[in-house]
Amino acid sequence: MTTSALLLCAAACLLFAACGSEDGAGPTHAPATSAAPGRPLSAAQVSRFARVALAGISREYPNKPGFVLTGPAAVRGPRATHPAFYGCFDWHSAVHGHWMLVRLLKLHPEWTAEREAVIAALDANLSAENLATEAAWFDAPENRSFERTYGWAWLLRLAQELRTWEHDLGRSWSANLSPLERKIVTLAKAYLPKLTLPIRSGEHRDAAFGLALFLDYARAVGDAELATLCAARAKQWYGEDVDYPVRYEPSGHDFFSAGLNEADLMRRVLPAAEFRRWLDAFLPGLARQDLGPLAVPAQVSDVTDGKLVHLAGLNLTRAWTLRGIAGALAAGDERRAWLEAVAQAHTDAGLGYVFSGHYAGEHWLASFAVYLLTDAGR
Repeated sequence: MTTSALLLCAAACLLFAACGSEDGAGPTHAPATSAAPGRPLSAAQVSRFARVALAGISREYPNKPGFVLTGPAAVRGPRATHPAFYGCFDWHSAVHGHWMLVRLLKLHPEWTAEREAVIAALDANLSAENLATEAAWFDAPENRSFERTYGWAWLLRLAQELRTWEHDLGRSWSANLSPLERKIVTLAKAYLPKLTLPIRSGEHRDAAFGLALFLDYARAVGDAELATLCAARAKQWYGEDVDYPVRYEPSGHDFFSAGLNEADLMRRVLPAAEFRRWLDAFLPGLARQDLGPLAVPAQVSDVTDGKLVHLAGLNLTRAWTLRGIAGALAAGDERRAWLEAVAQAHTDAGLGYVFSGHYAGEHWLASFAVYLLTDAGR
């Protein structure tokens, strides 16, 4: 895709986002959160993100449990089963909803509008008792693969955010989270050596996404064993990959690009010069500023459909992986500016769907937007 074609595409996406429809075809609100990643959020943006997360983490139903029922006694309500992470439709969304609120508190100490409500909600959910129950959940053999590895990755991102926040709130919630954090780390260290082949997926099970967040966590908290394991697995799984078939993405339910997730992981693992050589072989079209359909923002045909709205998240995750890849290139590399332009087009398209008014997307998209806009993975 040429730069001029990309700009036309971006303009079309912005027009589409501003129009919307009444039948769920496209965003129902203009992209009021329009922003450039890496720039401070406005007070209005922080408040809007916080409000949607607050509404989600305390909303028990509808709910998708996603675990194995071993008998009648296992049939319980979401809050009884997961007293900390019962909201937001599913466990992983509840986890990253809490992460988003922590990140907003951490990055915006001057923000006061919803601050007391956010602190009260997090205090209630992230209690030592609740999190001990969450940790004990993984003791049962049938639960040890629960939320592997997507939910695990977000849990460790939450742990990382708290561990690196020099504030009494961060220290208190981090201490409460510690049993669950240790449990997930133990499970990850046991699982990764057994996973002999990577899982390449545009949805939750994509191995590259999980490995990237595991690695970020390990480096942030000084877990050399986990960091070494993640780097070794990344090199074994992806080190020899060449000529990624960009023409086969996306699939209809994707919220990840498996290819871009892989490249965003490898820029974390390889030295800069070695990564650039790897990238040349992995995405050879990038030298011509051509990533095919990977460079074209996705449009959502129905924001009320929980699977079809995944494509809104795809725009946001593509944007943060494209920015990560661009940041690993030399400052004068022509591909860098082009990748950043493609990322901004995806940002603009994705933000148009965040506040659609439909819970199918609203229970999770704000977290993705905050991850992107605050450069959480950089």
